[in-house]
Amino acid sequence: MPLAKGRSKKVISANIAEMMASFKRTGKIGNIRPRNARHARAIASAAAHSKARRSK
Repeated sequence: MPLAKGRSKKVISANIAEMMASFKRTGKIGNIRPRNARHARAIASAAAHSKARRSK
């Protein structure tokens, strides 16, 4: 589940979508098991935005 590098909204959205697909498949995002889909979306959004801040 490597996240794409980049700061654009398109890259952030793609990263969130990839993590949500992983959650729907396995019930997990990485090592984390969110309570529900809303919690999973919050975690995915935070991770994608964090990755975007670190991208150069």
